[in-house]
Amino acid sequence: MSAERDPVSSADLVIEARDLRKSFGEREALRGVGFGAARGELLAVIGPNGAGKTTLLSILAGIRAPDAGTVSLPPGDIGWVPQLAAVYRRLTVEENLRLFARLEGVPDVEATVADMLERVELADRRADPVGTLSGGNQQRVNIAIGLLARPPVLLLDEPTSGLDPRSREHLWHFLTSLADEGTTVIFSTHNIGEAERHGRRLLVIADGEVLFFGTVAELHRAEPVGEGAATERDFERAFIDFLSARGH
Repeated sequence: MSAERDPVSSADLVIEARDLRKSFGEREALRGVGFGAARGELLAVIGPNGAGKTTLLSILAGIRAPDAGTVSLPPGDIGWVPQLAAVYRRLTVEENLRLFARLEGVPDVEATVADMLERVELADRRADPVGTLSGGNQQRVNIAIGLLARPPVLLLDEPTSGLDPRSREHLWHFLTSLADEGTTVIFSTHNIGEAERHGRRLLVIADGEVLFFGTVAELHRAEPVGEGAATERDFERAFIDFLSARGH
């Protein structure tokens, strides 16, 4: 694991994982993973396929239990947005939100649904069956469901997978605004550009282990450019070099 200094003090942390371990039969999906995230932080979880990113997020969300290790969570529910939209395609946008708000035990269902429709900019599509929406709008519904209980932490697994550039831009504008309002947003992604642009810090995982935890600039410095090579690299090149130097 990188020895880079964590710029966030332990007193600022909203969510913290310590020495998380999880195995599926002979395969170790997580091997001693630990990190913390502060209030209003955007944290990107990146790594190769099969690195353990989805397993980590599902444990943080309470979907799976770790074999060992602990997770310190804030009071209240944790918002969980899986990669596949957890919606009923034949129900309308409003019906989906109302159903999940009731399942969440939200005190004022109608007010919460109305507020969420405005926040995700789908008030004009409230009566449309979810199955008729574009992929980007379906993902907005998915995120709205994760936010119904107004969680202090929102977890998203590949939130922009399959979205067109404009839908991605709209989604990131919304997620950034959530972080600005104080929601801690932790997202996994295979899009290195997204991680660079939107992640305040990066958690790099490979083969179930944390290889790096820090900022983009710190990752660039963690794998110096060789003598005689160009002095500047784009982030994707730096990330690939970082993994290659560590046998991944």
